[in-house]
Amino acid sequence: MGFKPIPAAIAIALTLIIWFIPAPDGVQENAWHLLALFVGIIAGIIGKAMPIGAMAILAITLVALLQVTVPEVGADGKTIKDTAGQAAKDALSALNSPLIWMIGAAIMISRGLLKTGLGTRFAYLFLSVFGKKTIGVGYSLALSDLLVAPVTPSNTARGGAIVHPIMRAMADAFDSKPENGTEKRIGKYLALVNYHANIISCLIFVTATAPNSLVVKLIAEARPEVQLTWTTWFFAMVVPGLVCMVIMPIILFYMYKPEITSTPNAPDMAKQKLQEMGKMTRGEWIMLGVFAVLLLLWAGIPAWLLGSWAKVDATTTTLLGLSLLLLTGVLTWDDVLKEKGAWDTVIWFAALMMMANFLNKLGLIGWVSDVLGSGIASMGLNWVWGCVLLTLAYIYSHYMFASGTAHVTAMLGAFYVAGLALGAPPMLFALVLAAASGIMMSLTHYASGSSPVIYGSGYTTMGEWWTAGLVMSIVEILVFATVGVVWWKMLGYW
Repeated sequence: MGFKPIPAAIAIALTLIIWFIPAPDGVQENAWHLLALFVGIIAGIIGKAMPIGAMAILAITLVALLQVTVPEVGADGKTIKDTAGQAAKDALSALNSPLIWMIGAAIMISRGLLKTGLGTRFAYLFLSVFGKKTIGVGYSLALSDLLVAPVTPSNTARGGAIVHPIMRAMADAFDSKPENGTEKRIGKYLALVNYHANIISCLIFVTATAPNSLVVKLIAEARPEVQLTWTTWFFAMVVPGLVCMVIMPIILFYMYKPEITSTPNAPDMAKQKLQEMGKMTRGEWIMLGVFAVLLLLWAGIPAWLLGSWAKVDATTTTLLGLSLLLLTGVLTWDDVLKEKGAWDTVIWFAALMMMANFLNKLGLIGWVSDVLGSGIASMGLNWVWGCVLLTLAYIYSHYMFASGTAHVTAMLGAFYVAGLALGAPPMLFALVLAAASGIMMSLTHYASGSSPVIYGSGYTTMGEWWTAGLVMSIVEILVFATVGVVWWKMLGYW
């Protein structure tokens, strides 16, 4: 049998219950049916009814077969003739997403860091400095992400292609590998730190992730006098953000305490290993050169120096890096084909992104946004509690999204206007929603571009990932609601 009966039965039951509930007023029937499929697929993934890739193929098949993405009439007002063909195109549409291929290519590039030994060399350098305590290793990863965040507008590139291979090499140095069942030694902890440091860095710098610039744009469109410049954003977020970065490795350490907690001999061992490795090999030098090219292009340095004609898209940059590794022989095509984690991630993330995107396109997310916004506004609460509820609804609705950009596009503008209507200070609520747009990416294994890369390496279970995400979101909310609000008051932002 290719599935587990009990989890599969629960997933099917949830799907059918939602499917046969009449669609609420203002919601298209096919959008409601797509929601039923989305909930059922997520339930099946959580319950491990089938492997996640198999669940993704099932999702794509059901969307194409049941034609739930195809409205009765097209945007031109004409009846769609080939609904079956359109449904098939819709079901496979996310495989055409640049983000999907950036994720896949980033995982493949990380193979080059491991294969050449450059990632291992970096790991031993970190361990030689920070390696006496496991928690010190965690802080070294957090610091690595933080240092490159201002010039890496793609958190997928930063967390997945830059820091994650180093994290894996560190885990390997302690023989902590998912395939050997030894991930609890240190790898599980480091993987979670790898991810949550990536998200916290997104909170601190407007240039650390793509959705931040959209937040700035939407806020300015709603209230032109509220301009979140790079400097304004940084000074507002740096204090509460650094508080989160400091306490995050400690919280995760006690949530998922690694079997190895003290490694007093690790620095000496790391120095000895570096001596044994000797000088850098040809493959390492090429990998380092490709790495430097990627960082320059991800940071947009050529465009800054030469003008917009020299700009290279983040996904194109990642594919260029992979191509250079193939051309130089650092990676072979067999290496790429054997990177099962990359192909698996491309498939399951594409399926979830496709369903989430069409929930937005068919108007369900807009309907949810309007219902939540108007419902909270009509409760007669003062602006403080009204904005608290708006912010919580905004953050935790991210369980329905596989893209921070899509979420910000669909909901931030409406929620910001609703908060202002309640009487919220414009700059204060702008900063609250800006922080919320980063915090929400903590939640799931599909919450941002870097999450499927790190989760896909296999160090954590889905339950552990979701639990850590929920706890860290609560912690970050509390930090920003206390330290952040006080700090913004001191800065005169409200």
